[in-house]
Amino acid sequence: MTSQDDLLPVGLEDALPARARTITSAMRAVLDAMDAHGYDRVRPPLVEFEHSLAGRMDGVATRRMVRFTDPDSLRTLALRSDMTVQVGRIAATGMASAPRPLRLCYAGDVALLRADQLDPARQRLQLGAELIGADSVAAASEVVSVAIDALRAAGVTNISIDFTLPDLVDTLAETSLPLDADKRAAVRRELDTKDAGGLREAGGEAYLPLLYATGLFDDAIDKLSALDAGGALASRIEGLRAIATTIGDRARVTLDPTERHGFEYQSWFGFTLYGEGARGALGRGGTYTIKGSNESATGFSLYMDPLLDALGGPEADTRDRLFLPLGHDRDVAARLRAVGWRTVAAVSDGDDAAALGCSHRLDGAEPRPL
Repeated sequence: MTSQDDLLPVGLEDALPARARTITSAMRAVLDAMDAHGYDRVRPPLVEFEHSLAGRMDGVATRRMVRFTDPDSLRTLALRSDMTVQVGRIAATGMASAPRPLRLCYAGDVALLRADQLDPARQRLQLGAELIGADSVAAASEVVSVAIDALRAAGVTNISIDFTLPDLVDTLAETSLPLDADKRAAVRRELDTKDAGGLREAGGEAYLPLLYATGLFDDAIDKLSALDAGGALASRIEGLRAIATTIGDRARVTLDPTERHGFEYQSWFGFTLYGEGARGALGRGGTYTIKGSNESATGFSLYMDPLLDALGGPEADTRDRLFLPLGHDRDVAARLRAVGWRTVAAVSDGDDAAALGCSHRLDGAEPRPL
C-alpha cells in the first residue's frame, strides 16, 4: 500500500528492473559507439556553482535550474540542467592545454526545476559528444555521423535528421533582408512558430518565403538557395549540402531553416534527430561557442526517454537463471557465472526457485532445468 510519504514529486519516477536494464544496455551501446569514434568520456559533477553553469553558453536559463545555497561558500549552487555546458567548462579549464580538436563524450542525469508541457520529465538521462576546437563543415559532418551511428548502435531504426540554421535571421538582417535589431527577436519567434500573420505584424514580411523552404532536403535547400539572391547564405547552403552528402542513405534528411526551439546557444548549424516509434525528438546538436574561452565547438545530446520509445520500451529479460541451493559449491557457481550463467543463491530452505524466476537448478556441478 502506498502512502503520501512514498509519492515522488511530479516529473520524477523510479526505473524498475526491466526499464533500468534497457536504459543501461542502450547507454552502453551509445557510449561504445562514441568511444569507437575517438571520443573520451568525462564525468562532471551533478552540482556546480550557478554562475559557472549559466556563464559558459548563451541561452542557458537559470530559472529552470534547481538552486540552493552552499553552506560552505554561501554561494548559490545548482543542479545541472545541461551537461554540454559542463563539458565546455572542462575543455576551457582542466583540458585547456589538450590538443585540439578535443573529442569528449558523457552520460549522466540532469534536473529541471520545472518541465514543459511537451515533456513532463524533470530528471533526464542525457548522453552526448562534443568536438571542441572546430565548427567547420568537416566537424559538423563528423558529429552528425557519430550521432547517427550512436542511435543505430542502440537499435534505433528509420532515423531522420532535420537541419536548421539558428542564426538565419541575424545573418539576413545584416545583409540582404535588413531588419532593425529591436524587431529581430519577434521575427525569430514568429518564424519558429510558422505564423505568417504574426510575422507580418512583427515587421518581417520579407521573411515570409522562408516558411516554405522546408521539407525533404534536396527540394528545400533548392528553395532556400533561390531565395538567397544576395548570397548571404551561400556558404551555409554549401555547408548543408556537404553535410547531407556524408549522411548518404543512413538517415532521411529534411530542412527547416527557421526552426529555433531547442537551439538557444547554437550558431550557424543545428540539427534534430528523430527515430521510428519515438513520440518526440531523440536529441539535438549543432555548432556553438564556449563563453569565456571563446572556443568554437560542435556536438549533440541524446535523451533516454524518447530513445526508449524508439526501441519499443523495456524488453523482457529472457536470460536463463540458475538457482543455487544452500550449501552449493561456490567454485562451480563462479565457473558457471564466468561462462555466462546468471545465478540466484538461496538464503533459506524455503526459497522457491521457480518463484524467484529461475529456469535451472544447480545439481552438484551441473545445471538442471526446473
